[in-house]
Amino acid sequence: MFALMFRYQSQNQLTIKESEMPFEAELNPTNRWVVMSQTIPWDEFARAYQKNFKSRRGAPTIDARIVLGVVIIKHLLKLDDEGVIEMIQENPYMQYFLGLKSFTSKPVMDPSLLVHIRKRIDLSVFEKLTDEHIREGLKINRQTQDDGDDEQGDDVDNTNDEVQMSNKGKLQIDATVADAAIKFPTDLDLLNDSREKAEELIDYLCGELGVKQKPRTYRRNARKAYLNLSKKKRKTEKELRKGIRQQLGFVRRDIKIINQLLDKSQQIGVGGLFDKHQQKYFFVIQHVFSQQERMFKGKVHSVEDRLVSIHQPHVRPIVRGKAKSKVEFGAKINVSLHNGYARIDHFDWNAYNEGTDLIMQVERYRELHGHYPKVVLVDKIYLNRENRRWLKEHGISHTGDPLGRKRVVNQPSAYQKRKKRSECAERNQIEGKFGQGVYSDKSEPPFRQSEPFVKTW
Repeated sequence: MFALMFRYQSQNQLTIKESEMPFEAELNPTNRWVVMSQTIPWDEFARAYQKNFKSRRGAPTIDARIVLGVVIIKHLLKLDDEGVIEMIQENPYMQYFLGLKSFTSKPVMDPSLLVHIRKRIDLSVFEKLTDEHIREGLKINRQTQDDGDDEQGDDVDNTNDEVQMSNKGKLQIDATVADAAIKFPTDLDLLNDSREKAEELIDYLCGELGVKQKPRTYRRNARKAYLNLSKKKRKTEKELRKGIRQQLGFVRRDIKIINQLLDKSQQIGVGGLFDKHQQKYFFVIQHVFSQQERMFKGKVHSVEDRLVSIHQPHVRPIVRGKAKSKVEFGAKINVSLHNGYARIDHFDWNAYNEGTDLIMQVERYRELHGHYPKVVLVDKIYLNRENRRWLKEHGISHTGDPLGRKRVVNQPSAYQKRKKRSECAERNQIEGKFGQGVYSDKSEPPFRQSEPFVKTW
């Protein structure tokens, strides 16, 4: 089935009775891992994963089901590389989820292999897996899908009514921000975190270079000044500017000391003292200092590509204007929902206009189902003139009001008003998906709910 070096055994024949347990124990067929193992298209993933191996040479790989299962368990339970291997080593249900026929106390793989696995499994592999999962759940036949594509191509030259007759289903679209696990960023706290991390780097360099007398960093004075200001419930603008100016001076001194120590290491022939994580922190600290100094001198509170966390420098502030908070910190995602199945169509750490993704999301719906949706349930931001024109050309209706002044004549009937109100209410389902996809560490994982795991994203 696959190349010689690629190892994969189809798990379709494995049943709950075939899994061997010690001490004559039996697995519970209603367990969450047992139920979820029966919904994932393992064979389709193996085909997509096998394409990353171009050569037939080399040692046999780890079974593709084990690879995917470990990645799923790691992200669902939010474990690190070593923690997920230890968890699988202790749990017989997880081992059944990975396709093992009997319980074993040996680790399924070395934790360091997960680094190489993440490089092999790109986003396209999981996109194909998601599509296959949805096709299996909705019973979409590929032959029917291909026929739908041909029919859609023939309908292009027909009238708009004929095109609309071939459209089926409803597509719900909305965007949200997946909150990142960071504390609320302030200029004072961000500079204090940068200062503390810079002091750790200085201590590390002094230890590596054998410096007996460390450079003077005034860290006690810096810590005392920060605490005296941060503990105040009400801080005046004058006090804040004074505190920020002090922290800028401390961070500037620390950056200068780090550069001097690095120059000293080059002079004595000892280079590369920082590993990649320390180098990243030092680069982020310098970038934070540059942004904060620019805003302090310019007396402004915004800057392009502003950093809000030294530990997660990829996170950006995204202005949303919600009642909860005007600004959110995390990745902005554009999600489409149809028949209970949600897909993330656009993922970006920077802010963007979600209205420009409407055509792309509708086309993805057609690629999956073989036809366009009959109606799209969206916000007003999606219904610009270009999108309205494109939807009209393809015979797709929407829930938005027409542009221009409202007409006095030809008012909609009571039935049309009820229908439009009902369609607008259906769009709330995608808001429920946002709540289902984002859960706290203490809450139940999404696959423990009444719906199958495949319906969560």
